[in-house]
Amino acid sequence: MAEIGLFPLGIVLLPTERVPLHIFEDRYKELVGLCLANDDEFGLVYADDDGIRDVGTRAAVIEVLTQFDDGRLNIVVEGRERFRLVELTSGQSFHTGDVAMLDDEDDPASGETIANALALFGRLRELAASDVEMPSPEDAQLSFSIAGHVELADELKLELLAETSERARLERLCEFLDDAVEALRIRRRATERSATNGRVDLG
Repeated sequence: MAEIGLFPLGIVLLPTERVPLHIFEDRYKELVGLCLANDDEFGLVYADDDGIRDVGTRAAVIEVLTQFDDGRLNIVVEGRERFRLVELTSGQSFHTGDVAMLDDEDDPASGETIANALALFGRLRELAASDVEMPSPEDAQLSFSIAGHVELADELKLELLAETSERARLERLCEFLDDAVEALRIRRRATERSATNGRVDLG
């Protein structure tokens, strides 16, 4: 167990996912400043009106985009290891807590599920005209590699974050990807139809 600085936010950060953050509160300017000075990570935890969730992700600052004269920062963070928040602590201007690593159990996804997930993600990339790089089927946490490049609701991201079975995560993600592909297909057909006023062009 270790004590780390915490940054409660209304977003969920998945392992391998990269997100930009604007740091403007003094306490979090201090937290990020300490992390940069010590090459350390902070814990990003989802928080809303119901409070701070007990599962979060260590966040590493991989790029400082802008550093303003008043200390505000625009940064990019990358999700690293997951943790379970054991207890909130005090003593700093920012939130801190004792955390324990959240490891996966030995329950890998089947080859069929891996192939299905990659095929669905590839189809989604194609329909969205995205140039996001395809992940490797050898990735032990393929679910996070895919989910980090797809727009997901916070509830689903929290579900994936807390799940310790890669098999269960990837199967759940395949359900979402299948629905997303179908939704994009319908949207594309509607767009193509509206472009021709609903008529078939006979040349």
